[in-house]
Amino acid sequence: MSDDINEIDLDDLEKRMEGALNSLKHDFNSLRTGRASASMLDAIMVEAYGQMTPINQVATINVPEPRMVSVNVWDKTMVQAVDKAIRQSGLGLNPVMDGTTLRLPIPELNEERRRELSKLAGQYAENARIAVRNVRRDGMDHLKKLKDTMAEDDQKIWHDEIQDLTDKAIANIDNALSAKQEEIMQV
Repeated sequence: MSDDINEIDLDDLEKRMEGALNSLKHDFNSLRTGRASASMLDAIMVEAYGQMTPINQVATINVPEPRMVSVNVWDKTMVQAVDKAIRQSGLGLNPVMDGTTLRLPIPELNEERRRELSKLAGQYAENARIAVRNVRRDGMDHLKKLKDTMAEDDQKIWHDEIQDLTDKAIANIDNALSAKQEEIMQV
């Protein structure tokens, strides 16, 4: 590749593509697979002191056993708000109150729910693929702008480099999806 000042910043493109994969992994962590995980509550927001606050800023979240999540609320006046936020989160969890601690038993997933979660994981993966393709498009657009100042051979090299980055990122997304769907469908 030439040391031309008109080079494409492949590191930036790669970081942006990795960001899509990291976001996907974070989304996957929020999917309930029948096993307890503290990260499954990450997206829950609680109305605390007049504003919406992430649950981990009003309580300590622990996983004392494989099928139980424990939420220890720091301020006893917030217990009802945390309980309400968990019930309305759409995760299908029903907290059991014990003073300032909420215990969340994780029920077994039935076959229908597993299929729904698998389909949702596929949607998350498709969103990540779209994000990667958008980064690819940005790189290709930048390459087109440099068309007049760059040799055709260099353009081809940069085009291939960007495409290789894209292919690797899409393959990583597909691998992550396969692993997550296998985890969801395990009985």
